[in-house]
Amino acid sequence: MNNAIVIIPTYNEKENITLIIDAVFSLPKDFDILIVDDNSPDGTADLVKDLQKNYNTEQETRLHLLQRPGKSGLGTAYIEGFRYSMQHQYDFVLQMDADFSHNPKDLVNLYLTCAEWGQDLAIGSRYATGVNVVNWPMGRVLLSFFASKYVQLITGIPVHDTTAGFVCYRRKVLEIIPLDEIKFVGYAFQIEMKFLTWKYGFLLSEVPIVFTDRTRGQSKMSAGIFKEAFFGVMQMTIQSWFKKYITV
Repeated sequence: MNNAIVIIPTYNEKENITLIIDAVFSLPKDFDILIVDDNSPDGTADLVKDLQKNYNTEQETRLHLLQRPGKSGLGTAYIEGFRYSMQHQYDFVLQMDADFSHNPKDLVNLYLTCAEWGQDLAIGSRYATGVNVVNWPMGRVLLSFFASKYVQLITGIPVHDTTAGFVCYRRKVLEIIPLDEIKFVGYAFQIEMKFLTWKYGFLLSEVPIVFTDRTRGQSKMSAGIFKEAFFGVMQMTIQSWFKKYITV
């Protein structure tokens, strides 16, 4: 078994799923993959099952699949993936999107930042060295950039890209954070996980990446997602004032 697993949540990603799995498995570092599929009506899970015949053997399972009964939110998909990864004793747990907005080649740098350079959470950051986003309309770039600035201002967290979904955790982070208490289910989940990692005293580092908007399939972004993040961050920060965090 490899020591690192990449969690990829999916919903209607048949146009991307085979390509992204092949791309991850072609990297010089051996990663296992866990697909968490929310009962995609386009047959995404069936494509994964076909690929399992190619990548899995009696001696080794490299491509894992969790099928959920319906669309229950990005946050819950990752939490199920985290629990699965810990049960299977992976030392490093990475997460990324299926649509190639995250370049699979950057997985290696995220892994090395934790495995070789001692960080507990490595964040693939669009904003660590300016604004590194390709093919997004200007309105969405500004919304994303200033959303992260807003989170920084309210929480004090020393991270430029607080909404990033391209990360690597050491297993001990996921063992300490009370996953059953995570409140957010949308993209604000990414903020809450970074905030808790920081509050518990773990080491965080941003790794510059270039984010490229999807060219296949449909985006899952909505106004409700940003609303959850905007109001939820304030509530999360206020609640943290009255909580003690046992630092590592």
